[in-house]
Formats: sequence, structure tokens, C-alpha cells
Amino acid sequence: MSLRLSDTAPNFQIATTTGNIDFHLWAGDSWVFFFSHPADFTPVCTTEMGRTAQLAGEFAARNVKPLGLSTDSVEEHLKWIEDVNDTQNTTLRFPIVADKDRRIAELYDMIHPGQSETAAVRSVFIIDPNMKIRLTMTYPMNVGRNFAEILRVIDALQLGDKHRVATPADWTPGGKVIIPPSIKNEQAKDLFPQGWDEIRPYLRMTQV
Repeated sequence: MSLRLSDTAPNFQIATTTGNIDFHLWAGDSWVFFFSHPADFTPVCTTEMGRTAQLAGEFAARNVKPLGLSTDSVEEHLKWIEDVNDTQNTTLRFPIVADKDRRIAELYDMIHPGQSETAAVRSVFIIDPNMKIRLTMTYPMNVGRNFAEILRVIDALQLGDKHRVATPADWTPGGKVIIPPSIKNEQAKDLFPQGWDEIRPYLRMTQV
């Protein structure tokens, strides 16, 4: 199936390295960073699993639960985690889905035949507490993810939800944001009493 932004993330029940989970129940009222890997004991994946573990505090501060997926068994995952911890100097505690039959990879359209008939590509899903898909990214198998960008996107989504704003190109936390054209000036006066810079009637910048 092809999942699109604002779709409800499909639920599933599956074995993971921390026990069996019902995805929606496990997510609870948190955001989810759901990301897939082609296979265990592969170099790029090992660095990515390690980086996710190293950033545990950053994800927790944003109320985000990481959830990995690889098309191998729990037993293989647990052996791999030992390597991840050793080579990446970290302690991996988040669950990794054991999707040996590729059921979840197929459900989330993570199998791209042009890349591999059997392995999941590097997919990213950012899912909000309402279980709505807010962002998707797909990397080729030989390119590691940019975790600064993943955290930046989560910050932008959460800021937009809180303040009803959009973020400009290359925005980083603390930078100016955009008042959407759907918010007219009279309403904007109440929402943004700090004021704004009107570069064009459709392009109004403010600080939140």
C-alpha cells in the first residue's frame, strides 16, 4: 500500500527486541520515529542504530519514541545490538521490530524491488500522537540518514502544531517562522501580538 501524509499509520502486532507490541498501544501519547533497515550486521545500519541510541535524550525531550525495523529475527537483532553497543560506544534500549516475513515492511511500502526484492530500504516515518503520518523520507540502501535533519523536522512539526506557523527553508530552532496565508492579519494580531515583518502580503515573518 502507498501511505501518504496525514494517513493513519497502520497498526500491527509484532515481536521486538523488548517484547511483543501492539504498535498503537505502544506509541501511546508520544510521537514515533519509525525507521527501517535492509538487514542486521550491515555497516551503515550499525551506525544509524548507534546514533539513534546516542540521541535517546534528544528524542525523549521531544516526546518521541524510536522504533527500528529490520527483516531479521529477534535473536539476530539481539546479537546485532551487542555489536552496535560495542562499535558505537552506546547502549541501545529502543525496540527493533523483527519483521522476518516482511509483513510490516510490505504494509508500510518499505520493499522497493529496484533496490532489493527482499530487504527493506531506509524508510523514515514521523508519526504524531494521533497516529497520523506527518513526514516520510526514503533513503537508498547505501546512504546513511542525517539525524540532525530528523530532529529538525520533528522540532518544526511540533512548533507548527503549537503556534500555527510554517517554517522557512533551512529553519533551525530559534529562527524566524512564517505566518500562513490562511491566517488573515486581524486574526494574526491576536495570535502573534509580538508582530511580524511583512515582506509580501503572503510572506509574513515572525518570532515565536
